[in-house]
Amino acid sequence: MDPTFANALIILVFAIGYFAIIFEYNIKINKTASALIMAVLTWMFAFLIQDQDPIMAIHSLGEHLGDVSQIIFFLLGAMTLVELVDAHKGFKVITDLIQTNSKRKMLWIMGITTFFLSAVLDNLTTTIVMVSLLRKLISDREDRILLGSMIVIAANAGGAWTPIGDVTTTMLWINGNISTLSIMKALFIPSVVTLVVSLSLLSWKMKGLHSKLEKKAEAQPSEPGGRLIFYSGIGALIFVPIFKFLTNLAPSMGLLLALGVLWLITDLMHRTHEGRQHLRVPQILTKIDTSGVIFFLGILLCVGALESVGILQNLANFLDVHVHNVSLIATVIGLISAIIDNVPLVAATMGMYDLSTYPIDAPIWELIAFCAGTGGSILVIGSAAGVALMGLEKVDFLWYVKKVSWVALISYFVGIGAYLVQSAILG
Repeated sequence: MDPTFANALIILVFAIGYFAIIFEYNIKINKTASALIMAVLTWMFAFLIQDQDPIMAIHSLGEHLGDVSQIIFFLLGAMTLVELVDAHKGFKVITDLIQTNSKRKMLWIMGITTFFLSAVLDNLTTTIVMVSLLRKLISDREDRILLGSMIVIAANAGGAWTPIGDVTTTMLWINGNISTLSIMKALFIPSVVTLVVSLSLLSWKMKGLHSKLEKKAEAQPSEPGGRLIFYSGIGALIFVPIFKFLTNLAPSMGLLLALGVLWLITDLMHRTHEGRQHLRVPQILTKIDTSGVIFFLGILLCVGALESVGILQNLANFLDVHVHNVSLIATVIGLISAIIDNVPLVAATMGMYDLSTYPIDAPIWELIAFCAGTGGSILVIGSAAGVALMGLEKVDFLWYVKKVSWVALISYFVGIGAYLVQSAILG
């Protein structure tokens, strides 16, 4: 098959698959199905390119499968740990901190709590936990979805500055584009600025008091060992980057070790109680969003196909010639991530620019981590956290655009400005 024709077919399959993913709710086809079909077809056409050595093609696929598997196992381990904490009602520790009836104070408490919780968990899980908590605490829907929107912005900002807080930052970290301490130092202040600006802008809308908040908070049930599992789970997640630093092994190995330890703890804790099967890991594993994990698999494999045939490299050359400015490229990627899922965008960027041109902790990787993470807040469909809010609270797309998008957009640009000023000062 002619290479130009094969590349055109790959791009066509990718475009059709992407539109199917974006309009999932309109066409009533699950995005995971679209991602898997797209992944296999792109690799099939990649294999059919004329004059490509089949052995080299198989080797290329094997390398991409190895890279993708690290991310998949990391996600599976992290999701299991969080579900384990949630099953034990460990997040009641957070509930106990939220004991105010002031709408404005509630906004700041929820925003700050979400920001730091997202940094050690991930933005999707944190959003689900915090929005679920809001549903139990606040009865007024307008106030609840506005707070929920703030949670999306805070979760995305909080997840951007640590290697385990956002899947895109995790991808860059696992691939060796960024290191733990450098990314935290580079993005903490810009992420905080993004949070504070968005909280300040939304504070004008939050006036008055919530009713019966404390009574509802106190009514939350608890499970045996909830507090122990909460602190153990958080400690296990914090341990992962330390494990990578000490052993130089893949982060997924550290997370699997942490999961094994938590599995051991819960088995010992509940082994003599037949009525606690719902608190043990085998039962927890049935609650994992396997469809979401397989979606990541399909997307990452598809982007790998684009990289293997040189399409992404050609795009990188185009941007270098016509844009060239690293900050502008990262800013545009962040804006696009408000419309298109940031996972394939970051995966594509990783394929477009290699580490020999832009070494570890280069500004482009730091800015992409920040922009892809926080830019998704501009539209409710732009991030996993926003999609979770839509699912839990049935938030209308146009309502979000009218009430929240401008806040997210302003805080996004101010955050980028903070990064550039910080970089200029530190040299």
